[in-house]
Amino acid sequence: MKRIPRNERGMALAVAIFALVVVGALVAGAFFAGTQEQRVGENQRRVQTSFGVAEAGAQERVLSWDATSMNRRPQYPADSVVIGPNANAPNGTGSYGGYSYRVGPNLFLIDVTGRDNASAAGAIAGGGGARQRIGMLTRIAPVQFGIRASLTTQGQVAMSGNANIDGADQIPTGWASCDPPGPAQAGVRDQGGNVSETGNATVLGVPPVVNDPTINNNTFTTFGGATYASLAAKANLVIPAGNYTTDPVVTNGQCDNTVLTNWGDGENPNAPCASYFPIIHATGTITLNNTQGQGILLVDGDLNIQGSYQLFGIGTTDAHFWGGVMAKNADLSTQSLSGRATLNFSSCAILTALQATSPISMMRSRGWAQLY
Repeated sequence: MKRIPRNERGMALAVAIFALVVVGALVAGAFFAGTQEQRVGENQRRVQTSFGVAEAGAQERVLSWDATSMNRRPQYPADSVVIGPNANAPNGTGSYGGYSYRVGPNLFLIDVTGRDNASAAGAIAGGGGARQRIGMLTRIAPVQFGIRASLTTQGQVAMSGNANIDGADQIPTGWASCDPPGPAQAGVRDQGGNVSETGNATVLGVPPVVNDPTINNNTFTTFGGATYASLAAKANLVIPAGNYTTDPVVTNGQCDNTVLTNWGDGENPNAPCASYFPIIHATGTITLNNTQGQGILLVDGDLNIQGSYQLFGIGTTDAHFWGGVMAKNADLSTQSLSGRATLNFSSCAILTALQATSPISMMRSRGWAQLY
């Protein structure tokens, strides 16, 4: 038989080309997979950045909360407050914006959307990109003054004339939004000193006088997580020593809280200044002649009351009050109440003043949620 040899020239080239195609496909697939992984990682990074911006924006809102202007706003859906809308996040990591809503007597929802820098600049086609929206549920965190009497003092109390201290829980005249009165408190809570009454002066309460040996200097300077100094630092109004006449001031139908002697309106619950409860810090001895005020009054010196002045809320010296009085007396000098001075315990006045002046804090349970 004649043997015919087979011609296999060019086979190596075909195999090489096939190998190149396979290798090229593998390399292309690897590049594609790597690119996709890079994009996914970049997207995750940007998502986390925008999430951090949203969280920072919500916390900034809590830290910068203006209790005087925010705590008494109407409830949702009647009102909302804009956040931002393009506020810069700390360290320049992005921007945030949103709204805050009052959703209950003591509850607020902070709704914040955060964007990283690239998204905010529209670097991604269509101006989209990584953004996160979160909701933080917060509540008013009232200062814990520990008021358990109409008058709390460290020294003696001398009463004369028609002065009256009453620990029965009372509602200020005309205030219609108060809860029913609670149990009566003591008229005077002191360290164990003497309460003297002359003339027609009276002390009423359950009991009229309670001696509390735990009262000390800290009772008048430390209130739960707050201090006298921290409250003074947050004061809306800071006044020097002097004589003052305070009255509500309304300009163009709005309460004008830029006036130093406007301390709200507790006598007219439906007036424009009825929801204004300032923190007033007097840096020295003051005298109040007329007419009224409300909120929290901090006095570094003495407080002298003339006429029929009324204060609704919390004070740190003796006066004519609806609410509670805490009068520090480290030198054990006499607290004198004379004339027609009246101190009426009112849980409603205390709670209203605290709700209007206290900061907010995040709820301990279920206080945070991611929104879409």
